Amino acid sequence: MLVLGPLGFAAPWLLLGLAALPVLWLILRAIPPAPIRRRFPGVALLLGLRDAEAQADRTPWWLLALRCLAVAALIAGFAGPVLNPDPREPGSGPLLVLLDGTWADARDWPARLDRATQALAEAERDGRTAAVVALTDPPAGDLPFRAPRSWEGQLPGIAPQPWQPQDAPGWAQGLEGDFDTIWLSDGTAQDWRAPVLAALQARGEVRVFESARDVLGLAPARFEDGAIALTALRARTDGSRGIVVAAHGPDPNGIERELAHADALFEDGAGQVEVTLDLPPELRNRVTRFEVEGVRSAGAVTLTDDTLKRREVALIAGRDDREGLELLAPTHYLEQALAPVADILDGDLDEVILANPDAIVLADVATLPDAQARALAEWVAGGGLLVRFAGPRLAASEVSRDTEDALMPVRLRAGGRSVGGAMSWGEPKALRAFRDGSPFAGLEVPDDVQVTAQVMAQPDPQLSERTIASLTDGTPLVTRKPLGEGQVVLFHVTANAEWSSLPLSGLFVQMLERLAVSTRAARPEAAELAGTTWRISDRLTAFGRIEEAGNLPGVPGETLAAAAPAPATPPGLYAGEDRRVALNVIGPDTALAPAVWPAGVPVEGLAVTRERPLKGWLLALAAALLAVDAIASLWIGGRLSRGGAMRVAPMLAMALGLALALPGGTARAQQGDPQAETDEAFALAATSETVLAHVLTGNAEIDRIAEAGLRGLGDALFARTAVEPADPMGIDLERDELAFFPFLYWPVSPDQAQPSDAAYARLNAYLRSGGMILFDTRDADVARFGQGSPAGRKLQELARPLDIPPLEPVPEDHVLTRTFYLLQDFPGRFAGNDVWVEAAPPDAEAVEGMPFRDLNDNVTPVVIGGNDWAAAWAVDENRRPLFPVGRGFGGERQREIAYRFGVNLVMHVLTGNYKSDQVHVPALLDRLGQ
Repeated sequence: MLVLGPLGFAAPWLLLGLAALPVLWLILRAIPPAPIRRRFPGVALLLGLRDAEAQADRTPWWLLALRCLAVAALIAGFAGPVLNPDPREPGSGPLLVLLDGTWADARDWPARLDRATQALAEAERDGRTAAVVALTDPPAGDLPFRAPRSWEGQLPGIAPQPWQPQDAPGWAQGLEGDFDTIWLSDGTAQDWRAPVLAALQARGEVRVFESARDVLGLAPARFEDGAIALTALRARTDGSRGIVVAAHGPDPNGIERELAHADALFEDGAGQVEVTLDLPPELRNRVTRFEVEGVRSAGAVTLTDDTLKRREVALIAGRDDREGLELLAPTHYLEQALAPVADILDGDLDEVILANPDAIVLADVATLPDAQARALAEWVAGGGLLVRFAGPRLAASEVSRDTEDALMPVRLRAGGRSVGGAMSWGEPKALRAFRDGSPFAGLEVPDDVQVTAQVMAQPDPQLSERTIASLTDGTPLVTRKPLGEGQVVLFHVTANAEWSSLPLSGLFVQMLERLAVSTRAARPEAAELAGTTWRISDRLTAFGRIEEAGNLPGVPGETLAAAAPAPATPPGLYAGEDRRVALNVIGPDTALAPAVWPAGVPVEGLAVTRERPLKGWLLALAAALLAVDAIASLWIGGRLSRGGAMRVAPMLAMALGLALALPGGTARAQQGDPQAETDEAFALAATSETVLAHVLTGNAEIDRIAEAGLRGLGDALFARTAVEPADPMGIDLERDELAFFPFLYWPVSPDQAQPSDAAYARLNAYLRSGGMILFDTRDADVARFGQGSPAGRKLQELARPLDIPPLEPVPEDHVLTRTFYLLQDFPGRFAGNDVWVEAAPPDAEAVEGMPFRDLNDNVTPVVIGGNDWAAAWAVDENRRPLFPVGRGFGGERQREIAYRFGVNLVMHVLTGNYKSDQVHVPALLDRLGQ
């Protein structure tokens, strides 16, 4: 390719034809030949007469210039001109397009995909094979080199991961063969980068591409001096830069919103800046995450857990402190343990219950008035934590003797047990190691903790399962029982050091923390989490979005304490029995620095200069100039008179049509955009009548069955309801508008391609605007929904970026059970699989005498199942069923129920939840026979 400034020519040798333009000028000047002049007297008789046809004695200069310009445009056009060409040397051999694929790539991931697309186009032009690999998910075995064009459909499915590559040097050193590499780096310094570069350079040339944008990070929040402190990081330190750190969490109505924000400024040369947020406890405890505004990256988001939330704890003692004897006060050691990590509330029990703290601690409180006892029991049942400590008052009382008290976890024996008493020990007892299943499992028991007295529990069948800590002789030390949504815990010793040395030990603070009475201001260590299992509830994506984690396996506590983000331990929020621990991409000790490359490695930016071919425009210009030349020649020759114009009009029309048919802006201006015409026809077909649509999966057989199924369902709607659907349509998620369709049927197959980000944006907008999608995994004959099925796993992958609300199996009183037909089962070609819809609101409760709940006017945006409804609905062109369903009459009955489910589904989409209105109760009760 010849490059001249911003222009390039694919066939520059054709430009030699421009040297012939002077010769062409002379030839055109000589034709037609000039007439010979002869003086003849009789010519005077012809003066005043006009010839119908005239011939010029010399071609005008402007017409010659027009013809030369047209020829020059033809020559330049066939030379393959390109605007903004890439002045590179053609490569040979295989090409590896390597992406780091980390969270630092997410901030400009579309630009990286554009650069990868251009690299594949260059490889296609050079006749090379190519492979695209992300280091966070490298392929096993040899590199998958193949035709570059085959990667175009897979690029949108490649996404960054919120962790660093796990064994990049080992993978790179195991590569074989020679190939060149285009490395799209995330721009951060990493220990594994140098050995990977050395391994790639041993295979061929390496070119590196990095973004000019800075990499930002946000370290986990800390609680310091009564305020929240955060540290913002950046990789490059040149220049100053301002950022905004925002705190997000639910408001009192449960709506996620920004709760507070603070400005910060990176000084020139500074790689980090401290940010402080002073929030009241009520607001601070609502914060679920902090993020740097405007940065789409997991590194710019830090999740909060129990280390930031200071719990509100009320301490109530059964007796007043004795003046001058603070160490003997019932709550002294509790205050010392809780004051640094919790907000302690004062007041009597009635006031405390109204304040709704996280926990209430009763230190040697025995008997409560009935009113207070009922109020306290209701508070615990609503999710509160009641922690009780024994003491002389409780030991001497009759509380929970013959019958178990609601606010006690076990029945107690009369009196107590102490060294030297009637039920005495020979010597103080130590603690037994905590068993598995106890909230204290994994905590180390100090040898110096001794118990000299305790209240004894009555032997009961439930005593063993309610004991969560015991002494070496097996007597319970701490017991617990659930009460509604909350729990009641009893320490069988005092909260001070009168009966044991437990309050003097560090174990006392750890036990309170495990019970969620307090929280620690630092991340727990491996020894503290030993013996516990944690499940991730919310997962953080590389783009900084928080998603539901699904059914991922649990993680041992000691592993989680030392874990870094990885495929087995993805970043997110991990929940234990009573606590939550956040695993963030940026840790307290993480440092960001720019990547440093050797001098011999070329480093370029991600900006992609789009090459624009000019061949079509130049050929269109040449055709237009030749058309003008033809008109000018006719005008000069006098052939544009009335009679002449009629003869040449067809020829002019053909020339004009030829000019407009060539590529260029003129053709678009005259004929219109074909794509626009196609879109307009699509919109008219989709909106002229009600149309049921299905998502095109790329599998011709599945798409054929889906179309036949919707055709059969449309026939049932036409025959049974007022809905008269037109022929169904297949929808390309990447191209077609979804807002025209009230209902989409999406058959899921394991090998269908992942939609692009733009397609997901349209799908989320469709769901939020009232559309419904029926996901059908079509696997109910081999697996229940989401359990081990390839289609089920593919559904989870497809639905992960969608804004789907919480789901539940269709309840018996859901509006889908009565929209048109009364149903309790929803079979398709298969039966028995669960069907999932949007979960009912928490406050939707059944009212006595009403057959169903008032579920308001919401329409479930998704319905998920695997019963293969399209196959049950499908009919051929003669309206005969395409597939068998069951056997005999039972099978046809199942097909009929499948049709009824389809009718209910479409009527639900079109009419909403009007059947939930209580005005329908009498008619429905009559139909139900009640």
